[in-house]
Amino acid sequence: VARIRTAAPGKHYDGRGLYLDVQPSGARYWRMKFRYAGREKLLAFGVFPEVSLAEARRRRDDARAILRDGRDPAELRAAMKQAQQITVAADFPAVAMRWLERKRPEWAAETYRKAEYVITQSLIPALRGESIATLATPRVVAVLNEIASRAPMLANKARQYLGGIVTYAIQQGLREDGRLLSLRGATPKHHKGHLAAATTPQEITALLRAIDAEATPVMRAALKLAMLTAMRPGVVASARWAEFDLQQAEWIVPGERMKTGHAHIVPLPHQALAVLQEMAAYSAGHEYVLPPLARQKTPHLHRDAMSAALRRMGFRGRHSTHGFRGMLRTVARERLGIDADVLEAQLAHAKRGDVQKAYDRTTFGDARRVAMQAWADYLDRLRAGIHDAVPLAQAKAARARRTA
Repeated sequence: VARIRTAAPGKHYDGRGLYLDVQPSGARYWRMKFRYAGREKLLAFGVFPEVSLAEARRRRDDARAILRDGRDPAELRAAMKQAQQITVAADFPAVAMRWLERKRPEWAAETYRKAEYVITQSLIPALRGESIATLATPRVVAVLNEIASRAPMLANKARQYLGGIVTYAIQQGLREDGRLLSLRGATPKHHKGHLAAATTPQEITALLRAIDAEATPVMRAALKLAMLTAMRPGVVASARWAEFDLQQAEWIVPGERMKTGHAHIVPLPHQALAVLQEMAAYSAGHEYVLPPLARQKTPHLHRDAMSAALRRMGFRGRHSTHGFRGMLRTVARERLGIDADVLEAQLAHAKRGDVQKAYDRTTFGDARRVAMQAWADYLDRLRAGIHDAVPLAQAKAARARRTA
């Protein structure tokens, strides 16, 4: 050992191809010179003193045994290293997160949020330590059944995401070509019911009064905006001041925040403008209209807080945050006589194959403005205990008089 430590720069041979390569810097590297298929090649065995002389000799002997079997120890080592790298790269959590990032540009923010939730909260904890290269159908089916036992709809989403992750892995060379998971029928059939929504005058009146009594101004404003605009809860919770044109009474939601991928213009009745004016006292000058509540880590109000508030108010199973959309679609059609196409345009339910504009200003723009003001006025009448609906024709005439 003393001779190794004091060896001068240069190559110091030990025998049978093994030598110590001493650099001018003092670094000492173990090398082995050998010939394979008529070519001289080198193997690196590590650095002294991390690798002792005895260990270097053992590695040399192992390499020479491989040579006697007619194989190239350098190529074998490279293949083992590549296999190890593939094993690390094929770790299920790593592959799932890479797939998720790849899909992010294609998805609306809410679609990505849902996928991220299912993958990080359900799939990764259950499949941690699994390799995508060897992941088998029975293992996955067991995980999906466990998810289905507590959340049937999430299990269906998880099955879809797993299919995408496996396909991605095959394309990246991390799983044998064509080796897909057999997941058709893997989860119990779940018959989706309608999302809970208040649709009778009595139910809506109770909901209105509960929201008006909500003590937290931010939550009260969030629920009112969801009701007055019928936008998706996640879009409402993350509304930005820069998206609002209060002079034109419009909310311009960028395409990347819409499920359709297309920008959407939401007409704002004067009741919605009043809500925004109230919120200006809390968040004017900040990015988001609805600031987070205490202990929330998001930069804006968390969408799930809206659902929690409705449950706290006693509407569990009776009305959900998404139910504001169903409430508009049902009640505005039946009670106010608003055209179904106008309501579909307001809800941004795009039909496949439709020619989309960068903005939907020409898609029933005036009709939607009248309809949403009529809707807000109808809610005010219910709030006041008046259950008779004002026909849309009268609402149009009233708006004409106001703008004359």
